[in-house]
Amino acid sequence: MRYLKEYHRSTYTTLLTGGRLNTYLADIDKQAQERMENLIEQMKQAQGITEQLKAENALEWTQRMNNIRACAKEIVDKEIIFA
Repeated sequence: MRYLKEYHRSTYTTLLTGGRLNTYLADIDKQAQERMENLIEQMKQAQGITEQLKAENALEWTQRMNNIRACAKEIVDKEIIFA
């Protein structure tokens, strides 16, 4: 919502006055969450991050998962949030 207010004022105003802002934001949020989950799963598989790694080396697993989440968030932001 903040991004719309600051950078796409006319879209924000149109959605708000038309009573569709909350629906629009909920849809964007759902799309972003689904894309994030898919990206994380794909990146985990591509990098061979498994539950076995989590059990054997929790610190490495955490570091790699944090990196994957940060990359996925950046992709989602560019593709969905700020598009």
